Amino acid sequence: MNVRSATVPDCLTTRNGITSILVAVIMTGCSILQTPPLTGDDEMVAKPEQDPIGSRRFLLQDGQDVVGELQTVKAKYEDTFVDIARAYGLGLDELVAANPGVDPWLPEDGDTIVLPTRFVLPEAPREGIVLNVAAKRLFHYRKTENGEQAIVETYPIGIGRSGWATPTGNTTVVSKARDPVWFVPASVRQEHLEAGDPLPKQVPPGPDNPLGARVLGLGIPGYLIHGTNKPAGVGMRISHGCVRLFPEDIDYLYENVEIGSRVRIVNQPFLFGWQDDDLVLEAHAPLQEDDREWDGNVLLHARSSLVSYTGDRTRLDEARVLKIAKDRRGFPVSVFSGRPDTESAVRNARQVINVVSSDNVVERIADGSAD
Repeated sequence: MNVRSATVPDCLTTRNGITSILVAVIMTGCSILQTPPLTGDDEMVAKPEQDPIGSRRFLLQDGQDVVGELQTVKAKYEDTFVDIARAYGLGLDELVAANPGVDPWLPEDGDTIVLPTRFVLPEAPREGIVLNVAAKRLFHYRKTENGEQAIVETYPIGIGRSGWATPTGNTTVVSKARDPVWFVPASVRQEHLEAGDPLPKQVPPGPDNPLGARVLGLGIPGYLIHGTNKPAGVGMRISHGCVRLFPEDIDYLYENVEIGSRVRIVNQPFLFGWQDDDLVLEAHAPLQEDDREWDGNVLLHARSSLVSYTGDRTRLDEARVLKIAKDRRGFPVSVFSGRPDTESAVRNARQVINVVSSDNVVERIADGSAD
């Protein structure tokens, strides 16, 4: 365990895992929220809109637990969360959780939309692929040469829906394929038949193939990391257990992941991490079938996270810990009194240009022009 971070452990009994991966597009430095503390009474100060930071790839220092920076954007008329999510490298459920009370299908023109592009790294060895099903997010630790700075890439993913849960555990990438044929499992064909939507035994490459154009096979039979012909579902519980990525993400990942790469699938809804002398908590809603006592144990884990901290432990704001855990907005917030709370963190966030309506937004961000 990294002594600078702590999360609630996974289930003691793990199952063979499946994983998935997204593709890397943007190179940024260690963009991390560093803003002066505000109180709940502070007024919003008008700020100029800036270019968005890259939300997918980060340089990583030894012992670093938190990457990225919280951002906000003003919605335009007829923007949907599906549009906003893809433009900024996020999943639909991430945006919904970060923006309670906002209609995801028709935000008001001018609504401030929180972009949860700051992340606590999962508690797992930092090599290969780490997939946190609770966060619906994949982390890829790029292989580097001696002396090179470590890089982590992170992408939203679609995972198995209730009844078809993506399993946790350890595995490896065992195969790669372009333009795959989908050999439809008998269980999936039976489900579709009962719903009046029969499927063939196999689906050839093309626009009707739900595997998309690239596939990474895992050491668990029947589970894949792949693209999709329905990118709106990325970031949701929507698959039969496989992991779905945006097409541009799987294209990149396919080229940068080797056969034999390690894959670890974890289920960590509550993540504690250190940024310098600040302890933050990132909370997600536990999956429906996860019956562990997350809320009841969150204070215990907050206190245990302080073991490596030599400062004044009385700064732990237990009421704030409980509120972050209850709100489950999916981005890191300090658990120390005197540091920015959730509302202050949002007010202090980088306000960025709305690129949703821009032409070729994926290419624009991918080529670094939004860094």
